[in-house]
This record gives sequence, C-alpha cells and structure tokens, in this order.
Amino acid sequence: MKIAIIPARGGSKRIPRKNVRKFHGKPMIGWAIEAAHRSGCFDHVIVSTDDAEIAEIARDFDALCPFVRPQNLADDFTPLVPVVRHALTETMAGLGAVDHVCCILPTAPLMRSTDLRDCYDVLQAGRNTYVLPVTSFPYPIQRAVKKLHDGRITMFEPDHYLTRSQDLEEAFHDAGQFYWASTETWMLKDQLFDKDAFGFEIPRSYVQDIDTMEDWHYAEMQFLLLNQLKAATLGHDQEGC
Repeated sequence: MKIAIIPARGGSKRIPRKNVRKFHGKPMIGWAIEAAHRSGCFDHVIVSTDDAEIAEIARDFDALCPFVRPQNLADDFTPLVPVVRHALTETMAGLGAVDHVCCILPTAPLMRSTDLRDCYDVLQAGRNTYVLPVTSFPYPIQRAVKKLHDGRITMFEPDHYLTRSQDLEEAFHDAGQFYWASTETWMLKDQLFDKDAFGFEIPRSYVQDIDTMEDWHYAEMQFLLLNQLKAATLGHDQEGC
C-alpha cells in the first residue's frame, strides 16, 4: 500500500490559519490533497492534524483523518520526520501494512501531480533513501553576501569575488513540496538530506516558499501566470497547477 501523509497543524504563526486560508478560492490544503489524488499514486491520502477545522476541510476533499496529532508533535519546533512516523504508525494500526510513503506539505499550491508520479518512479528504480523535488538558485550562492550589525556587507566566500558566474558550480535547494521514501526509511532515517537522497530537478516557476504574506501574494501571481500559460498551450484550464 502507498499513502500520502499531509502534516497540517493549526497553529501557524507568521500567516495565521495558513493551511485553511483561501488560495484562489480554495483552502490551501485542498490544493495539496487534490494533487495527491490526481497523481494516482496513493491508496489513501492521510492528513495529520491537531485542528478540528483542518480535519473537516480535509475530509471535504476526500482525505482521511483517522487520528488526532498529539500536542507534543504540533508545536513550532517539531521536526517533520517524527510527525510522519507517528502518522505512519497510526495508519498501519488501522489500515494495515504500508510500503511507501510520500509526505506532502500542505502549502505547495504550485505542486504538479506529474512530479509526484515521476519521483515515485525514481524511488522505485533506484536505491535511494528519500526522493524530493529540488530547484536551482537563481543567483550563484558563492557570491552571496551577509549584512553586519552596522549595515555593511561582506561575502560568505570572498575567494570567489573575481570568479565569473558561469564558472561557479550550480546550487539547488529543496522545493519544499514533498518527500518520497519507503516505510523502512521513514522509520529508521532521521535525515532527509543524507548521502543517498535523490534530488529531482523541477523548474523554479513551480516553486514558492510561503512563509510571509509577500510570499503568499507572489504565489498567487505565479499560479495565475502558470494557468494562463497552460490554458494558452492546451486550450483549456481544467486542473490548476
């Protein structure tokens, strides 16, 4: 059995009620649940939450909420892996053995169901621990600067002051959308980014971290643009991103 686990606690601070706030007319978590269903990868989509409203909305989108996440796994400092382990243990107790799990973050409205399928194929074909989407930084990280307390700046890597951008190694970051792994990996491996993890590259246009209202508004604009491009290419706009 393959399941998706969507961790969605109620106590988001920077954007209150972020997981259920309307994003283009739909609760944010609804986009993640629908992408999971559209992918065709999962026998069940499970939402792990401590919040009654989130659970009700998740059920409206045909997700399961068979347990309540305990408060000690629902604060600002709880890592992702223990949350998935708890959800996985509870799910197996009620539904039976699980072979593969994809943890899908609830605030990734630009996520594509095709990427979910492609990353599962990578997991199946290789000997990887975790498989996750990554995207490239838009500017060389070796040329990054930091601000000192008085406002002056200094480079993180001064040795690259004169290095041409095209001669610097390209860098990538976690797209912040989902993480595929076997049940065994989730239960035994604490680090998502170990030496055997696989990064599946996706375009930057489908990635937007949403931690502030500025991020939210950028994501809304990206969503509109991507769907306009899709409509122009395909002649219709049926699914969203």
